Amino acid sequence: MAVISQKEDKVSFLKDLDYSVIQQCMHCGMCLPTCPTYDLTKLERNSPRGRIALMRAIADGDLEATREFGREMYFCLGCLACTTACPAGVDYANLFENARAEVEASGKLDRPTRSMVRGLTLRWMFMDLRRLELLGWLIRFYNKSGLRAVIKYSGILKLMPKKLREMEAMTPPVQDHLSAELIPPVSAPAGENTAGRRYRVALLTGCAQDLIFSDVNVDTATVLTENGCEVHTPPEQSCCGSLHAHNGEYDLAQDLARRNIDQFPPEHYDAIITNAGGCGSHLKHYHEFLKDDPQYADRAHLWDSKVKDIHEFLVAIGYRKPGTHPWHPELPADTQRTVTYHHSCHLCHGQKVISQPQQILRSIPGVRLADLPESQWCCGSAGVYNITQPETAQVLLDRKMKHVKSTGASTLCTGNPGCQLQIQNGARQHQLDMEVRHPVSLLASAYRNEKATAAGD
Repeated sequence: MAVISQKEDKVSFLKDLDYSVIQQCMHCGMCLPTCPTYDLTKLERNSPRGRIALMRAIADGDLEATREFGREMYFCLGCLACTTACPAGVDYANLFENARAEVEASGKLDRPTRSMVRGLTLRWMFMDLRRLELLGWLIRFYNKSGLRAVIKYSGILKLMPKKLREMEAMTPPVQDHLSAELIPPVSAPAGENTAGRRYRVALLTGCAQDLIFSDVNVDTATVLTENGCEVHTPPEQSCCGSLHAHNGEYDLAQDLARRNIDQFPPEHYDAIITNAGGCGSHLKHYHEFLKDDPQYADRAHLWDSKVKDIHEFLVAIGYRKPGTHPWHPELPADTQRTVTYHHSCHLCHGQKVISQPQQILRSIPGVRLADLPESQWCCGSAGVYNITQPETAQVLLDRKMKHVKSTGASTLCTGNPGCQLQIQNGARQHQLDMEVRHPVSLLASAYRNEKATAAGD
């Protein structure tokens, strides 16, 4: 919990943070070449080292949280590439979240419109996903009723502010059915595994993942049952809280952590499965948020140990590799399709899940995996960064698409919904005929094609 500084009589997250975390940075500069914002500007303040220096100045009482400090903290992508490069093991994720909480507590960025948007989204919509489902229904109606086409061709968009035009262009497709309509609360192991389960697991269906990629949740459940898992997927799940933690709403993030622990008691499962890189990185650190809560601290520690990314879990249990039938139904058995892989920042830098998705892809018949240059460089999605910082996000997206195009791949795989949407938008902008998929979807397709072929025989 944040304390009240006697000197300033203000809430200060950075003053309350364990000082050893703040002083861990050696200022060696190893992080600089890995930081996308520093790479763009070459300004010290836009680097992890520079930002940590600002945070430490506030913790030391030498600097107040100013509007400029707030703008700098929100210019940071939070991609955590610096943590992979850092030889000292600086916990930048912890610093980053506390710095943004400091900004929000200071009120330096408060403006009527900003406060209204944050209240509507963070404090209202994402605190009850039934409200988010209402938004999904409205987006689905907008996309499918013809209203979007009317607005597009009427010229109305040209009269809108640039930021609204950019946001409209990123309006995502919404699935016709949510995960709760497609996945039963309990799924038994499939096929030969029905005689006895190997593992009991819980499946987290997410927020944006559920609205836009509920098919990925279905594929995840399929892959788990094909590997001897009894899958528990309760309806009416809650947000993981990563959006709140990354945007300075510390108390709301704590509340959502408690809700998830109550809904998915970690002592009841062998693993708690997530298929979204950004969510998973946050979900594995609930103890950090609840370590001072006597009722939840121990359970949060157990929770952290049970949360597993789907790729991480499959490789750890020795997943069943598909047979000779390719994942894509249009592919003859003796041909391959070029696939490339983009590392979700929070999956590779936050969770350190790097080789497992590629290992799974290489095991799927019909896949020829092409290396993507700068595959661990941020695509510019970064949660809502492509909305709040569209110019910088676009520069990063263009850079990413240049490398994607060089692979000649017809399919790009990535393990995070934000990255999927961002790169789908990039493919449209750059006129690339490319599908963007989750690796687990290709594995699920290969399993299904096996069954379809066996049934045909």
